[in-house]
Amino acid sequence: MSKTRDEIRAEALVELRKQKRCGAGISMGAGKTRLGLEHFQLVVNKLQKTEGRMAKALVVAPIKKIIQGWKDEAEKWGVEHLLEGITFSTYRSIHKQDQDFDVVYLDECHSLKESHRPWLQTHDGYIIGLTGTIPKYKQSEKARMIAFYCPIVYEYTTDEAIADDLLNDYKITVHLLSLNDEKNHKVSIKNKAGKVTKSWYTSEQENYDYWTNRLAMANGKSFMHISIMRMKAMMVFKTKDYYAKKLLDQAKDKCILFANEQKQADALCKHSYHSNNKDSEANMEKFEDGRIKKMSCVLQLSEGANIIGLKESIIMHAYGNNRKSAQRIGRMLRLNPDDLAHIHVLCFKNTKDVDWVTAALEYFDQSKITWFDTTII
Repeated sequence: MSKTRDEIRAEALVELRKQKRCGAGISMGAGKTRLGLEHFQLVVNKLQKTEGRMAKALVVAPIKKIIQGWKDEAEKWGVEHLLEGITFSTYRSIHKQDQDFDVVYLDECHSLKESHRPWLQTHDGYIIGLTGTIPKYKQSEKARMIAFYCPIVYEYTTDEAIADDLLNDYKITVHLLSLNDEKNHKVSIKNKAGKVTKSWYTSEQENYDYWTNRLAMANGKSFMHISIMRMKAMMVFKTKDYYAKKLLDQAKDKCILFANEQKQADALCKHSYHSNNKDSEANMEKFEDGRIKKMSCVLQLSEGANIIGLKESIIMHAYGNNRKSAQRIGRMLRLNPDDLAHIHVLCFKNTKDVDWVTAALEYFDQSKITWFDTTII
């Protein structure tokens, strides 16, 4: 039998009330923010009864858009009075907060880093973590911080939400592209002042082989540095640009393109959303209400944004990061339950990119993923 949002939150609250420090891994669409507000209402009721005072909470989130979501949700459900006891902070500013809080809500708690430990270890009240993407690798920094400060005691997955008709279904197409072997890829060397001192043309294939050969001879810190340099080189190869533009032009429904950098986002779509575009908020408003059907962006829309009617997306680079991929794909799952979202992921065949994409999509239902070799038509 399908669960309702109310039933899911009720189950989660039962578990969250059992421990002073714990967390819930709860899918988008199930009411994660409302769960936090409902938990705080319980804390408020308890302290009003036992101490005759208003409870104090700190809500920590990675971006301001998520903070606004808490305020909007409180207004939507008629619990604006709870906001009187809530202070909001980003993770970047948590160290500036005092310790006068009964409970701390770590929204998107997968954002935790070791740098947050000094503040958290001095907090003596409740700590409640909320996330839709539990870190997979148990020894990672994020997973270790969650395990210590807000261990997950309740989990409700995205696939469960789809099965319960809380989210729409999806399909993912991985488009396998070949590196270009034409010498039309410009490489430049810059000095410490950022001035170009030398430029030449090579091919995408030759450039990839160059970094791969250097990587084979590297070790220690140089291995990590060269790995990053190879990834950055691949992110500006034009083959993906051309193919992404083709997919965007062919899209018939509302479609968003996740670019690698701001310059790329501006080049691939007339309407873009990023921190250096003065028209970003206007573009977002038009995209949300349907006046424009296509928009590009970079990382800002990975978290906190839910766009009505978004049926297609194009992800240009997966980074091997299942959390980022889950957040981007999550933007697509707020349609009607009988709708189907189509996610396009671009991938260079016969390169490290295949491993990155495979890792990024590991959490998703593999029966819904198609690997399409664009060179075989």
